[in-house]
Amino acid sequence: MGPSGSGKSTLGLALAGLIPGEIPGAWQGSLAIDGLETRSFARSDLAARVGLVFQDPSRQIVMDRVGDDVAFGLENRGWSRPTMLERVPEALATVGLADADGRYARDLSGGQQQRLALAGVLAPRPGILVLDEPTANLDPLGVEAFVARIRAIRAAREATIVLVEHRAEAAWPLADLVLALGADGGPIDVGSPSDVLRRGRARLVEAGIWLPDEPVASTVGRRFGVPSVGGETIRATDVWFGYGGAVPVVRGIDLVVRAGERIALVGPNGSGKSTLARLLVGLLSPDRGSIRLFDRDPAGLPAGDLARVAGYVFQEPERQFLTQCVHDEIALGLESAELAAATELMDSLGMPLSDFGDRSPYRLSGGEQRRLSLATALTRRPGVLVLDEPTFGQDRLGYEALLDILRALVADGTSLIMATHDERLVADVASRVIRLEDGEIASDDVWSTPGGAPTVR
Repeated sequence: MGPSGSGKSTLGLALAGLIPGEIPGAWQGSLAIDGLETRSFARSDLAARVGLVFQDPSRQIVMDRVGDDVAFGLENRGWSRPTMLERVPEALATVGLADADGRYARDLSGGQQQRLALAGVLAPRPGILVLDEPTANLDPLGVEAFVARIRAIRAAREATIVLVEHRAEAAWPLADLVLALGADGGPIDVGSPSDVLRRGRARLVEAGIWLPDEPVASTVGRRFGVPSVGGETIRATDVWFGYGGAVPVVRGIDLVVRAGERIALVGPNGSGKSTLARLLVGLLSPDRGSIRLFDRDPAGLPAGDLARVAGYVFQEPERQFLTQCVHDEIALGLESAELAAATELMDSLGMPLSDFGDRSPYRLSGGEQRRLSLATALTRRPGVLVLDEPTFGQDRLGYEALLDILRALVADGTSLIMATHDERLVADVASRVIRLEDGEIASDDVWSTPGGAPTVR
């Protein structure tokens, strides 16, 4: 456990031998696997012992088709074809992708790609599993299935499990040992889950670490209150879309969004949340139907004009980085007055340019990358802001900073649309919850009275 940027992912990379083997840097101390220093292992030998799921699963998907990607690691280890044909469907079924063997990996949702990466790591049955935020993009059922699988591995002592996870309620009950890191990368505490919680609760909270016994309130919009809703910003009429003309991912969507609304798009992995979000702001163009953004076709707007009226934060933040340092990323296309506001924004997000300006966006932690991508979208104060899994990788401090910024935006009339699995975010922020299933709107719940239940429309 630890706040964003505390070194959790770096430690995981070191356990897998990617540090210092593939990623250079200063190295001190001793790190041993099976009694041998990691630097003494041949890379192939260490890879056979340690399986690593990256924070961004798309970085380790190497084959076009799902089944081939799971088989790739087995083939490199010299498994026979009959054994691979038996093991690949087993691994896919374990992570909930039993029917996806022949699908293209690029067509999977973010959560499905996370499951695929996990299947590829589980397939060869490594003795050590290093899992970096493995539940970040999973829907609630996916999280339950993952936890059950890890619990079974733990009970059978099939592998040592190293789990980097901000979802404390899921991680702590699985743990024999908790290592809590501070912002400086040093240990706050290490010990049994109960001992660490008893000894260090105040220090953990101060560091921004989520605790396992914090309930998630079920009252929609409890932190933001009843919205002040204004005029229409988006209208979608009978919208259909399928990637490459394939089976539609979004089907017959009719939707009106108004200024000041706080919409949560929820639903299982692969239900079309990210696709719909991209359609609404012109990053995709519908196959059928129409979308109007401030009464214009967003897909036809020049990029500069679109960025002034709509902001989008991707599920994989590095996809929208265009420069090699944080300062240039923030300053790109801004006027001097806007840059001053952007500097203040970075301060409020806990990433002051005085400390982060010269750093590479690609060397930031996952939570820091998410905050940087958010800042680049917010600098122009768009009338519509779309966030795809905005709390992925965020510690408590980053989450609170995000809420403060969003509160100010919606007060100014920005329409907020969040594709998310985060029940806490939905409870704290949303005034309207749209559930997608199989690309269609299954329900559309609007909260209209303080403390009242959402009304369904």
